[in-house]
Amino acid sequence: MAFNLFYYLCGMKHECINCPYKSSAAKTLDENGVAKLTSNHVAVSFAKGDNIIKQGNYTTNVAFLRKGFVKIHISGPAGEHITRLAKAPTHLGLPTTFGVNINQYSVTAISDVEICFIDFNTFLSFLHENTAFSYQIILELCNNELESYRRCVNRTQKQTRGNVADILLEFSGDIYQSDIFIMPLNQTEIGTMCDSTRESISRILTEYEREGIISIQGKTVTILNKKSLEMISKNG
Repeated sequence: MAFNLFYYLCGMKHECINCPYKSSAAKTLDENGVAKLTSNHVAVSFAKGDNIIKQGNYTTNVAFLRKGFVKIHISGPAGEHITRLAKAPTHLGLPTTFGVNINQYSVTAISDVEICFIDFNTFLSFLHENTAFSYQIILELCNNELESYRRCVNRTQKQTRGNVADILLEFSGDIYQSDIFIMPLNQTEIGTMCDSTRESISRILTEYEREGIISIQGKTVTILNKKSLEMISKNG
């Protein structure tokens, strides 16, 4: 294996056969494949705020998010931009791993997370030898690409009010599956997701509170009128 020394020191192997967090691709592996995966990965825990993948660094392993939530962000000429949030289970950084081998974006934990770092050559052998495994990886990449297109269109064609509604609905739906949740991002970070400023985000959230759509107590957000929020999202 070619794991980074950090992962050797901080990680531990998990028996993959009974793991409840298997990816769709890993579920296609036979007994020998599962044993091979077990021997060629380490699981590492990260706390909220920890950097998991750093833009500009060389990549040597495949990262699989088995528990928790992360933000994917890119540093550009005008500063940092959060492209999307990702929830377990999902692979992280596959386009970089199989492309230029230099991380093109960063990944940071927005909750406590667990990451499985899989030896690149082991992962590559699964792709070559197991068509069902390869299909699931291609399917994941395609779904992520389509989601990126959708986000790009919404961000550029919707007003900030509609984009903020989208983000709140994503938190309550895809991320937390609850209408009451702890806001994982600050207002500046939300602004980077919809090409807006912290001041604009603050104003819109205040408007939503005044209109009885949401309630905010500290970092806890409660969606009081989801239908209104969905209508704002739909109308942009």
